[in-house]
Amino acid sequence: MKIRILGAGCRKCKALTENVERAVKEYGIEAEVEKVTDLMEIMKAGVLSTPALMVDGEIKSVGKLLSPKEIADLVK
Repeated sequence: MKIRILGAGCRKCKALTENVERAVKEYGIEAEVEKVTDLMEIMKAGVLSTPALMVDGEIKSVGKLLSPKEIADLVK
């Protein structure tokens, strides 16, 4: 599984990255985690509000700071 966090580096984007890393560790999720900060790449994904969470190429959340539990529920 590939999880991508899309965001330019704002406070919420950094917090979502930390929560994704916690979710992967705490819930035993096997995934490659990638942070995308390039605005052109973010726009190509169709994201207009950050942070965004993408799982295996599918946007799961936009503009929200999800908890580790919410992230685990979305990816399972």
